[in-house]
Amino acid sequence: MSPYDVWAPRAEKVTLLLDGEHHAMTRGEDGWHTVDLAADGADHDYGYLLDDGDTPRPDPRSRRQPDGVHGLSRTYDPSAYAWGDGTWTGRQLAGGVIYELHIGTFTPEGTLDSAIQRLDHLVDLGVDFVEVLPVNGFNGTHNWGYDGVLWYTVQETYGGPEAYQRFVDACHQRGLGVIQDVVYNHLGPSGNYLPEFGPYLHDAAANTWGQSLNLDGEDSDEVRDYILSNALMWLDEYHVDGLRLDAVHALVDSRAVHLLEELGEEVAALSAHVGRPLTLIAESDMNNPLLIRPREAHGYGLDAQWSDDFHHALHVNLTGESTGYYEDFDSLRALATVLEEGFFHARTLSTFRGRVHGRPIDTERTPTWRLVVFSQDHDQIGNRATGDRLSETLDEGGLAIAAVLTLTSPFTPMLFMGEEWAASTPWQFFTSHPEPELGEATAKGRIEEFAKMGWDPAVVPDPQDPESFQRSKLDWSEPYPDAREPGVHTRILDLYRELLALRKRVPELTDPRFRETFVDFDEDDRWLVIGRGAVTIAVNFGETAVELGVEGEALFATDPGVASLPDGAVRLPARSAVVLASSGD
Repeated sequence: MSPYDVWAPRAEKVTLLLDGEHHAMTRGEDGWHTVDLAADGADHDYGYLLDDGDTPRPDPRSRRQPDGVHGLSRTYDPSAYAWGDGTWTGRQLAGGVIYELHIGTFTPEGTLDSAIQRLDHLVDLGVDFVEVLPVNGFNGTHNWGYDGVLWYTVQETYGGPEAYQRFVDACHQRGLGVIQDVVYNHLGPSGNYLPEFGPYLHDAAANTWGQSLNLDGEDSDEVRDYILSNALMWLDEYHVDGLRLDAVHALVDSRAVHLLEELGEEVAALSAHVGRPLTLIAESDMNNPLLIRPREAHGYGLDAQWSDDFHHALHVNLTGESTGYYEDFDSLRALATVLEEGFFHARTLSTFRGRVHGRPIDTERTPTWRLVVFSQDHDQIGNRATGDRLSETLDEGGLAIAAVLTLTSPFTPMLFMGEEWAASTPWQFFTSHPEPELGEATAKGRIEEFAKMGWDPAVVPDPQDPESFQRSKLDWSEPYPDAREPGVHTRILDLYRELLALRKRVPELTDPRFRETFVDFDEDDRWLVIGRGAVTIAVNFGETAVELGVEGEALFATDPGVASLPDGAVRLPARSAVVLASSGD
């Protein structure tokens, strides 16, 4: 098979334009157009003229787009890279901590190579995985990444495919796994030429972001292969350790074997071949444990899924914000339910949705690490009106409580870049659509989305304003100031380091059994106590000190005023937390 062969059943005739020369292609009955040209290892620019078109289209499986998503494709051989991660054997998700970052705003330069220069910070912090927001080709210079249209490419403004290989290699050489965020539920609005080639999109199904992919209609076998091959490309050719699957609830698939189950099968087979763990994590709005149930138990067999319920319950109890989708979580009971049962909405009424939502997790058989939890992430910050972080509204005590509950929870914790030092920079929604009409539509859509949340539309920044992007870049002078006296950013960073070290040192904090977690709380006095085997986490959400009947050796405290009392109790100042280990008999 030639590297220039292309599936284009909607075109009767396809001409390959290769380095300015035209090559007629042969159409097969299966819709593939072929040409007798082999790869030679050199760089070639190419595109396809479909039927009588005079403007070449990029390769749907293009590996490079040096001139953007509307330009010609360029050949790239990923096997030519000399990897230095030969001793990397991967790592399991269980017991791990994830750090989510966006390449364009992680550093001032916004490139993969500049991100490498900050990896030692993550090693020192104590995380295990770097989760990278989508890097596939999108139109424009900056974007969250969810408007990608060429899934096999690496965005050129980030450095292109070889820079991506250098980044993964550098992570592995430092002991960090890499999870790549991928989007298979829709394509971006600009530069999507796939419908000209074939029925990639579903004619009768759409979601919030556009038409759904054709996963179950006529010719959907090739569309599914397009997705599965892309997933395996990241894991095999780019040495990635896992994939975060964006909004799987938006995948429309009525087949007997769902795409997610098929993906799980393919990834398990590849994992057996390469001899290292490969992880699939779903973002799902369904609260359906079917996703993370093993295939042997008739589930889809994904490894983990995000838990918005944890975020919402923690956010509301820290901030008091209870509008829109936060409404049902306005109690410590909601947080206790999530900690003990995984989901809050499990065949219960969701006021925001106006219906019963979710299904209970089998807590006897499901390990807790299958739920990925966070106090902040790109969505929960970036989809707020002004992109404000918790550091914008919480006091230092509140920020410390967020860290304690996330990092001592029974689940898999995830941090969002900058959270570990209470970054003061927002993380806003930003786009760089060259088409003015797309920019206007995007800005209008954002304001409409916020109607249910009660946020003031007048304060919503314009996604197309370059300043929305610039404001969102991390300020690395905050965690590493020139001043000798540590400020809030340094103190919070030290707190995160200490908590992450504690999590690795104390076995109870990574125990994956739901039955080993017990929660008690008082709504009026605003305290919550979590028992995790021989470890107790006590939290005072209130504005006044409380005395609690828990005892043990203090392993960690957020406030120097935490004190053990003579009667075997502990005194917690306002907005504080402590981690205790029982002394035993």
